[in-house]
Amino acid sequence: MPFRLLTASLLTVLVLGTIYSVCAADKPVKELILPGESFLFADRPAFILWPEAAKRQQPQPWIFYAPTLRGLPDKSEKWMQEQFLDAGIAVAGLDVGESYGSPAGRELFSAFYKELIENRKFAAKPCLLPRSRGGLMLTSWACDHPDKIAGIAGIYPVFDFRSYPGIEKAAPAYQLSSEKLGEQAKDLNPIERVSILAEAKIPVFLIHGDADELVPLAENSAAFAARYRAAGAEDCITLIISPGRGHTRWDGFFRCQELIDFAIAKARDGAK
Repeated sequence: MPFRLLTASLLTVLVLGTIYSVCAADKPVKELILPGESFLFADRPAFILWPEAAKRQQPQPWIFYAPTLRGLPDKSEKWMQEQFLDAGIAVAGLDVGESYGSPAGRELFSAFYKELIENRKFAAKPCLLPRSRGGLMLTSWACDHPDKIAGIAGIYPVFDFRSYPGIEKAAPAYQLSSEKLGEQAKDLNPIERVSILAEAKIPVFLIHGDADELVPLAENSAAFAARYRAAGAEDCITLIISPGRGHTRWDGFFRCQELIDFAIAKARDGAK
């Protein structure tokens, strides 16, 4: 049965043998850039940005956002998120910390997804919206569950943990030494698993700057697109390259109408 988090309360959810808690605090656990809910899930900050009541649906079309770290989504994304809400699309995310696509982070995403689908009546297939290192998080989850996503819309996303944050920094999230993670990168690195999404014909729209030094285009969005082409899924991917742009809050990344229209369309498709 649906529930609302209005006052301090606690709900325990059993998922895959693990007990998770959903808690609404008297004070918001996360500052939101638009109207919505801020709450704890599995003792981690989570949020939902809701369309106005008249535009909500059942099942509710939605966008699964990452990374939900401190301060994200931020004000640079406000206009973009407003377009989603105005179209009747909810936006939701869970802070899984610096997981870099690790199994632990993916398990938390799966539990959060289950919570939204079963208790909030969200649609079974969201459109994923990874920004920056959210690409590692959501792409790895998507490769586990290609049947549960309607599309991916990425803003300078990371797909290769060797390029960012680097194997040494990513290794603790995977509970491996940097040496072991390097040895297992072929199986664990999200970029190495992209063929799963290509074979499933998952639609993808990416925007990335060619002067991005933090998350290089070649190793990330361009490599992703190349793997789609190699798998014969070139019709399923669009990559916009922004000349001279780096890893910044440039409006062009967050006011890209083609990306916004794509995300809205795929979120609606996922609710059919």
